[in-house]
Amino acid sequence: MNDNLNQDQEKEDFLYPRSKYWGKFTPQNLVFNANLQEFAQRLDYICALETNGKISAEEAYEQIKKLWKQLQQSKQELLNPEE
Repeated sequence: MNDNLNQDQEKEDFLYPRSKYWGKFTPQNLVFNANLQEFAQRLDYICALETNGKISAEEAYEQIKKLWKQLQQSKQELLNPEE
């Protein structure tokens, strides 16, 4: 069972790599950085799917647009709460 957990963690690390955060530490900055990394990772997958013909350019555009709006909302809530 422990081997399965290790394999699952290795797969997770490979599919969703994370980099350390080196900026000014605040909980909000840390969360936004995680959101930004997730955005970049998903963007890579969408681009790869479109490039390989698995999804249309229009579908890729719509998915990226949705992700961008989510990232903008995250920024607004975490980094600009008074606006």
